[in-house]
Parts: sequence; structure tokens; C-alpha cells
Amino acid sequence: MRLDQLLAHYQIPRKEIKQSLAKRQILVDGLAATKLSQNVDTGLQEVRWKDQVLTDCSHHYFLLHKPQGLVTATKDAQHSTVLDLLRTEDRTPKTYPIGRLDRDTTGLLLLTDNGPLGFQLLHPQYHIEKEYAATVNGPLEPAHIEKFQEGITFLDGTTCKPAKLEILSSSLTESQALVTLSEGKFHQVKKMLLSVGVKVTSLKRIKFGDFSLDPNLAEGQYRPLNQDELQIIKNYIENS
Repeated sequence: MRLDQLLAHYQIPRKEIKQSLAKRQILVDGLAATKLSQNVDTGLQEVRWKDQVLTDCSHHYFLLHKPQGLVTATKDAQHSTVLDLLRTEDRTPKTYPIGRLDRDTTGLLLLTDNGPLGFQLLHPQYHIEKEYAATVNGPLEPAHIEKFQEGITFLDGTTCKPAKLEILSSSLTESQALVTLSEGKFHQVKKMLLSVGVKVTSLKRIKFGDFSLDPNLAEGQYRPLNQDELQIIKNYIENS
């Protein structure tokens, strides 16, 4: 939640909120707030207005191992969504997936009801890297690594930022690789690999920023973030 929204929730007049900011009377973890637009979570941070501790802004965060066949959306007229995997007690009207995975792509997906967080993690200025494990139907060569480093250009003229291709195995009929990129263009990984002559047969996201897919989570399972992962969220929030 934005700081100004939290203060407004306590029915503090807008004029007084601005005055309190100027007088350094709004503290987040003991430090004076510098802008009202910053993202806060009272479950992870101590937020004070004058001498009052504000507590009505605690969010939920989950790490999900997305299976094939589900749409990464809050609702869909034709397909089940990733939110259908959540237990009733874990789902709120504001819960949503951060970013998108194709319906046939599996792997790491973060879910939260912290609205501004998704915008922050997906904004190009933060350069959040995503890593995918890909299987393709043909050979991969060192020259392809160089093309990824240069930035792949699609047939429609769209140019991708430089990305990392790590070849794990290669044969005439099947290859496996890791692809790391900091963008999120539509079907980007699939299109990048197709541009070097191979088609993706399976794709799994294994990293999103500082988060890694939990090997103990089977497809379709999820869990709340652990303390180390919540600290990562807190770091992102503090840098918003």
C-alpha cells in the first residue's frame, strides 16, 4: 500500500499528511519518509505518524510452482487461473500474480495483495532478471550465445535487450539451456530461441530476481514466503 493511502485510512486530512511529511513526523523503520508515494507494509516495517504506530497495512506473499494449463490472471472466461490454486483463507479480493507466465509455461510465480509491489518489480527501471530452463527441439551452438548477448531482433523489428544463454546440453534432436533476461515481452523466450532456429518444447521459470523456485514444491503447490524471502520483499519496498 502507498504511504499516503495508509495515512488516509486513519482519516488523517491530506493537508496534515503533507505537513507531517515536511516536518519529518512520518517514520518508516525509524527513518523519516521522503515521499508519500512509497510502498509500505506494516507487517514488515514499523510505520509511525507522530507518536502513533500504524498497523492496518499487512500484506500476504506466496511463492507458487505454476503448473501447465493455468492462466496467469485473476480471472478468465475460458480457463482456470493460478488463483484457483489458493485456499479460500489465503485469497483476498486484491490478490494477484506478479507478472505473467504463458499457459503452457511452468515455474516460479509470486502472488500478493500488495498492489504497488508488482508494478515495482516489473518496471523496466529496476532490471529484475528472470531465469528460465528451456528444452528445445534442435541443436544450440556457441554462436547462439553471442546472438543473445548482442540482443535478438525479431522479424517485426522488435529488438530485445542483451540476454544470457547458457547451453547445458545439445544434440540434433534436443537441447537444454538456461535463458536469463531482464524484460518481459510477449512470448519472449520462445521467440528468441525460435530466432536461432529451434522451437521450445518445455519452459520453466526457475528464478525471479532474488527469488528461486523451491525444489520442495510440486507443480500446483504454493507456500507463504519464508523469513529470508520476506526480507527480499522488504528490500524491494524500501527501495521503491
